[in-house]
Amino acid sequence: MGYINNSKFYPLLAIESSCDETAAAVLDQGRCISNIVASQIPKHRPYGGVVPEIASREHMKAIVPVVKEALFKAGLTVNEIKSLAVTQGPGLVGSLVVGFNFAKALSFSLDIPCVGVDHVHGHILSIFLEEVASPFPYIALVVSGGHTSLYLVKDFLDIKLLGKTRDDAAGEAFDKGAKILGLSYPGGPQISRLAEKGDPKAFKLPRAWLPDTPLEFSFSGLKTAFLHLVRGLGEKSKVVLEDLCASFEQAICDVLVEKTIKAALEFKCKNIIICGGVAANKRLRRLMQEKACKKDIKVYLPRIEFCTDNAAMIGICGLHLLEYGKRLKIDEDVYSTSHGTKAFKVLEGE
Repeated sequence: MGYINNSKFYPLLAIESSCDETAAAVLDQGRCISNIVASQIPKHRPYGGVVPEIASREHMKAIVPVVKEALFKAGLTVNEIKSLAVTQGPGLVGSLVVGFNFAKALSFSLDIPCVGVDHVHGHILSIFLEEVASPFPYIALVVSGGHTSLYLVKDFLDIKLLGKTRDDAAGEAFDKGAKILGLSYPGGPQISRLAEKGDPKAFKLPRAWLPDTPLEFSFSGLKTAFLHLVRGLGEKSKVVLEDLCASFEQAICDVLVEKTIKAALEFKCKNIIICGGVAANKRLRRLMQEKACKKDIKVYLPRIEFCTDNAAMIGICGLHLLEYGKRLKIDEDVYSTSHGTKAFKVLEGE
């Protein structure tokens, strides 16, 4: 299990504000006892995507009420909290600083330890919010609106980047595909809903296998091909909308599944974990399980609430970093991008 029983850092308050969800969670005595998420989707939908300045303003409004609700649901007061974990990056800087500075200020005022957590690292460990035996080593496919990467996970803090996207993340590709079709934001759920009634073989779309770097991803070519296809169909695209969605979704899922299984076979891992917002996609979950089963590989899937951005995953990761001895320095700042090493610099002796 990812939880640590009888840790001196319980109760732990975790905070996440990397993009457009303000989240707080409390972990205590080997379990998550509250997990609150305030979404900003209605605020950003008119613009077809996340507007950074609006996001940071909404975080400012939500941070105190969300933390208060998490503490209330946990049956605790702020003075009973023994430690803090907060997302340090990657993400939107204006969003990150709201949660990050709130956590630092709370840590200073309560005189309790605080640790900065990499958002991707949190996703990678999100499976441990479930009742699972430790599946190490495993391949983690982190797939969301901002990230599409493969990691070899040997332990909670022993993680190696195997490959990432060269351009669009899978979730970003879904949103752009939805925009091409005139669907509302966020695009992934819209495409997935329509794709359920469509034929995934109706239209031939490219898959970027990248033979020279087989564990990397690229979705920009698919997006361009899809744009030309829809434009070529003209008004007919509305008639075959469900088939277009199914074909587009299948093209993305095929690449994600094949490359993840390839990584598992190459590194002799019998376990795969899919995490991140796109891990909620039904076709991806089903296809990964079907393909992996044929290779005698087990697939672990966090429940939907732990796939999308949440603070509970930041808490489980922060707990292990605190136990390892990591502490946030008062002069540390947030970071907007990560290349797969900053999050795990603890392994490099820094």
